[in-house]
Amino acid sequence: MASPNNNTSGSPPAKSDIPAGLWLNCKSCSELLYQSSLEENLQVCPSCGFHFPLTAAQRIKMLVDPDSFQEIDAGLHSCDPLNFSGDGSYAEKLLSSRQKTSLSEAVLCGRASLNRIPYALAVMDFRFMGASMGSAVGEKITRMLELALQCRLPALIVTASGGARMQEGILSLMQMAKTSAAVMRHDEAGLPLIVILTNPTTGGVTASFASLGDIILAEPKALIGFAGPRVIKQTTQADLPKGFQSAEFLLEHGFIDRIVKRKKMRHELGLLLRYLGGERAV
Repeated sequence: MASPNNNTSGSPPAKSDIPAGLWLNCKSCSELLYQSSLEENLQVCPSCGFHFPLTAAQRIKMLVDPDSFQEIDAGLHSCDPLNFSGDGSYAEKLLSSRQKTSLSEAVLCGRASLNRIPYALAVMDFRFMGASMGSAVGEKITRMLELALQCRLPALIVTASGGARMQEGILSLMQMAKTSAAVMRHDEAGLPLIVILTNPTTGGVTASFASLGDIILAEPKALIGFAGPRVIKQTTQADLPKGFQSAEFLLEHGFIDRIVKRKKMRHELGLLLRYLGGERAV
């Protein structure tokens, strides 16, 4: 069967011949990729292994048993407590993000099962204001951990975030302490927390619950850090190691436990839930 636009040579079509939405360039190796093939490969470039971002819904589908996800706090969302009027209206940005993503906030939370082992989970979605952590994001993650504690479930958090949401000021920064306290209560009950760090995970999210997992996994080449390299260099007045905020560097220095390719993440999570969460099946 002929390829699109009758291109039978096997080479990618010329840019002028590419129908919108069928092909795209890899952000890492610039290889021209067929969109449907990329989707079949879980949004990972088959040429260089670059991991494209996933939506929260795509991530959940990848990590749970079919039809097992039950969302909690679906309608919980931030308002504009400070009447923020900085770079554009915060209220307008929230509305725009809700319309663009069909999400109420930058994280989806609920309970599900994998291989019939139940667990609670929170998955951040970078499309929603860079998955910044405001009051609602912190509250939803805290409630998810409290549900896990009440039901004695292992918990999973998949992170992707630009950090604290500046439009909510100190109310946003308070979420770092609140979520960390919820993690501690979950831990003191002897329940495991697994964290999967994806690209990028930065700022207040890195400095709170993202760093507190009993097991911390990361996708290959994920950017993970607190402040940007320029800010760190200006503060420390020191030359920084090359790639010091990559998953590979952090694995070498003991910050994370394992780098897992996306195709193997479901299997890896299943093993961890069996080892840490017991054999209790739904």
